[in-house]
Amino acid sequence: MAKYKYDKKGLKGLTPFPFLGEVKTRMKEIEKAPATIPQSIFNPNILSKRLHPAVQHCIIAKVVDHGDAKSFTLVPNEAKGTKEMAYFRASQYVSVSLNIDGAPVNKPYTIRSNPKDALGTENTSYTLTIKLTNPSYASKHILTTWKEGDEVDISGPLGDFYYQDLRDAKNVVALAGGSGITPFYSMAAAIVDGIEDFNLTILYGSRTADGILLKDEIEELAAKSNGKVKVVHVLSHEEKEGFEHGFLTAELIKKYAPEGDYSVFMCGPKVMYTFGEAECKKLGLPKRRYRMEMSGDYMGAVNNADFPEDKKDAEFKLTVDIRGKKQTVPCKSSETLLWAMEKAGIKAPSHCRSGECGWCHSKLVSGQYYCPKEADGRRLADKKFEWIHPCCTYPMSDMEILVFPTAE
Repeated sequence: MAKYKYDKKGLKGLTPFPFLGEVKTRMKEIEKAPATIPQSIFNPNILSKRLHPAVQHCIIAKVVDHGDAKSFTLVPNEAKGTKEMAYFRASQYVSVSLNIDGAPVNKPYTIRSNPKDALGTENTSYTLTIKLTNPSYASKHILTTWKEGDEVDISGPLGDFYYQDLRDAKNVVALAGGSGITPFYSMAAAIVDGIEDFNLTILYGSRTADGILLKDEIEELAAKSNGKVKVVHVLSHEEKEGFEHGFLTAELIKKYAPEGDYSVFMCGPKVMYTFGEAECKKLGLPKRRYRMEMSGDYMGAVNNADFPEDKKDAEFKLTVDIRGKKQTVPCKSSETLLWAMEKAGIKAPSHCRSGECGWCHSKLVSGQYYCPKEADGRRLADKKFEWIHPCCTYPMSDMEILVFPTAE
């Protein structure tokens, strides 16, 4: 076998002595380095933290009064560590942390603003438009106490009530009632700026023309959309030229819906969903083609046909076990376990308050309960192994539950 031939000239004159000094040089550099283990964070983890922060510390930068509603512009509270607002999909919501007379409460409110307002790392903001509701426990507190300069803590963006082209039709008919216009305002703004690409026809129900929330603002967006956003105002309590009169019926949907396939999105009070779903069935729409925004307290459970008649005025005891510490509080059959805990000053995890997000996921130890079918967002395994969502669970006897609070 032939030997490998190479030029040895470059090796002549080399000695090991220059290399011996490298050991001393390396030791000096090691001694100068900090005595800590280097940390490495994957870029996906950094992005995830930006998009899904556990909490966003904010300052109220601006307040606009709409009569029985107000719009609040929230900006990052950099002094508390929030440098930017997390980006969101048009029509998502945040959970606002409140303390009302000593009761810790988390309430969901739609981000009404354009997703573009939260894009980037500088001058980012959210706008929440909050209307006085009935009952007005949280909304009254916000509308009467929040002012410019106040500090507010909110969650990251939540919810899946947004347009998805793999599931939804290219044409969307939105049924809005009162402050239910807020997610569709965000969608319209995103369409105008090219962030979303679908056609949106909004049937906006209000009682009177003077009471239409954000009327000028939503019409201005429609005018800028090149026909991709249309707004039809529907008045239930007065007849007036230029407005539709009545309710958001199947006939009205059919009148303004585009030809061909379309999806129906609804946002408003619970009674509107019951009515709207029946109207969608009249149109022959498959279930995948109509959706409802469910964030918010489930109201009027005692009026449901399957609510036990003999339990409507009952009051029971609820025992709450948090990390081994037990508290027993009163709980009426007409109020959820979450309401009872909050009124007693117990800080329980919650976000959507309507049974969907699962943030309040708790273990049932004992007791009987009622959960509305349309608000029961639990998995089959949850039901089998007795896990509940306190935000939409009503006591039918004395109960005990295990609550697992989120890390502070």
